[in-house]
Amino acid sequence: MAYDRPTGLKKNELQPHRSKYWKIPPEGNAAFVAAMEDVLEVYQLPYDPAYPVVCMDESCKQLIGEVHEPIPGKPGAVKKIDDEYVRNGVAEIFMEVEPLAGKRHVAVTESRTRKDWAVQIKEMLDDRYPDAVKVRLVMDNLNTHNIASLYEAFPPSEARRLAERLEIHYTPKHGSWLNMAEIELSVLKGQCLDRRIADMATMQTEVASWEKARNNNTKKIDWQFTTADARTKLKRLYPNY
Repeated sequence: MAYDRPTGLKKNELQPHRSKYWKIPPEGNAAFVAAMEDVLEVYQLPYDPAYPVVCMDESCKQLIGEVHEPIPGKPGAVKKIDDEYVRNGVAEIFMEVEPLAGKRHVAVTESRTRKDWAVQIKEMLDDRYPDAVKVRLVMDNLNTHNIASLYEAFPPSEARRLAERLEIHYTPKHGSWLNMAEIELSVLKGQCLDRRIADMATMQTEVASWEKARNNNTKKIDWQFTTADARTKLKRLYPNY
């Protein structure tokens, strides 16, 4: 918009007054490119219901209540929402998406501990993918995202059973853009969570409705970026040899 920049400043000119936070990957880093290529190769695998590729990510949303009831809109006047509000805590979000099948599942919880993650994994394997031999799981390397969390939540025999049905692929540090669950989280926030939501129950209901509608439409993610693209376009991230 016009007021975003001084008069006469062209779009492509340097604008030192503006900045943007970004996850900048390290240059010449073997660990980064190794993890990146591993994930990209997984994304190129053909669809196989016995070995589905599932991406998982987490986020949160502040629960915000109204101090005063909004004034409904009417012809010629927009809805008015008071700028005063009350904080009602934070809701945690677990996003799970199978890009090639156009399926996703979202859990809204009160906490996001190792045991919470383990419970999501168990439900994913036993309820949503009971017939899969293994789930190829793509996620970031958060300290809760590992097999040890299963052993904290369940008896050893159950933890081992679940672990043997997982094939984990970690995105590299500063490489969360490689996780397709981030794309789905962005859609969720834009279509469902872009307003004040006062309590956990309401948010769970709204998210479940969004999930059902999106699954009914079989919304897939068409990932195009390949290892070959990375070796060309992201050459600076590869070590010199």
